[in-house]
Amino acid sequence: MESFWKHVPKPFFAMAPMADVTDAAFRAVVGRRGRPDVFWTEFVSADGLFHTREIQHIPDTLNPLIRDLAFTPDQHPIVAQIFSSKPEMITYATKLVAELGFDGVDLNMGCPDRSVEKQGAGSALIKKPEQAIEIIRAAKSASAMPVSVKTRIGYNQEILEDWLAILLKESPAAITIHLRTRKEMSLVPANWDLMKRAVEIRNCINPDVLLIGNGDVEDLDQGKLLAADTGCDGVMIGRGMFGNPWVFEGLHDTKWGFTKPPHTLEEKLDALIELAYGFENITPSKNFSILKKHIKAFVTGFDSAAELRAKLMAANSAADLDNIVNNR
Repeated sequence: MESFWKHVPKPFFAMAPMADVTDAAFRAVVGRRGRPDVFWTEFVSADGLFHTREIQHIPDTLNPLIRDLAFTPDQHPIVAQIFSSKPEMITYATKLVAELGFDGVDLNMGCPDRSVEKQGAGSALIKKPEQAIEIIRAAKSASAMPVSVKTRIGYNQEILEDWLAILLKESPAAITIHLRTRKEMSLVPANWDLMKRAVEIRNCINPDVLLIGNGDVEDLDQGKLLAADTGCDGVMIGRGMFGNPWVFEGLHDTKWGFTKPPHTLEEKLDALIELAYGFENITPSKNFSILKKHIKAFVTGFDSAAELRAKLMAANSAADLDNIVNNR
């Protein structure tokens, strides 16, 4: 199985894996308006996949975690992000991800969520390099799919030099670096100057590994400049997608990198309604209240935004939301 990473353009743009954001419904809305070079799922617990499928024997069609791994044929290449502190669970989940038809698997070694860290996963693995190595090796031995890693520049303090060297020696196909420590969360600006050093380290240790920069990128123009300045292979956009499913629009145009004109309020509300209906159809096990973060992002920056936003936040279904918009 040849790695799809060998064929992505440089610099490429990827959708960040974000919990309760980059589900199949959101990916569909983004994909229709300007697809990224690489799609990513929200993170999924490898332990949870094993427990619900093998222990509880819940059919895939009813398994909410399997539904989190749903994707459509036009969402390729797509990478599934999984997390665990147990190599055997990573082995299981990697095989499952391959069975489901994903193009790659990504190991979460950067999530600061306390519930994830309590399991010894996510950013907790930065403090346990031996365990991180075992997890990478487990994923690589489980399938022919390319294995990538998403992480941070350190836990309490920046340790890029040592931590990146450890990961590079395991030869993942790609490493995404969120350019903040776990302690910094998103409270300080991402340190893109460190991306230059990361590229230097990569070039010395393992030039074949792709490096993806992540943090505070709002649009294609900014990402293109950062890639040119730092030498990274790709750029990942996260919060820049909120309220802007057009963030990747123009990526494959001949005028690539040209900032598109702002989209109208009507276009934004249409996209929000489309997302709400998709959310109900594709992820019926999820609470509709999850969409409130999208309502806040879409409905802002215009006269009477606060009033309309308050009404939409009270909606309990896509039909409710649709009715409020069309009768405003």
